[in-house]
Amino acid sequence: MFTVLIVDDYPAVRKALRNLLEEQLCSVVCLEAINGLDAIAKANVSCPDLIILDLSMPEMNGFELARILQKTMPQVPLFMVTLHDPREIQSQAASVGIRAVFSKSTGINALIEQASDLLNPSHALP
Repeated sequence: MFTVLIVDDYPAVRKALRNLLEEQLCSVVCLEAINGLDAIAKANVSCPDLIILDLSMPEMNGFELARILQKTMPQVPLFMVTLHDPREIQSQAASVGIRAVFSKSTGINALIEQASDLLNPSHALP
């Protein structure tokens, strides 16, 4: 069983990502965090296999959160979702340890594919 922590301040986004990941990937359970502070607490308890974080959140943005997570659990891969053009922030995201950036509007299928490859490489989506 793989654990994915989804960090986004919008409940509808968290729910949509959770539903897609749990429906389309084998052996995945998703946890949700509403902001960076909640994510840190939940990540420390759950030790997720993947963390998907939003760029724009109150209190702590996704880059700030990624810096903290990379220090405390550098082995956990980080993906970012955003409404911004992923190409515009890819370099900055990589510099804080984020493996991939996906558009919330057009990149969700790519996110699912990469999550599948990462979590279950022998059972990747067709």
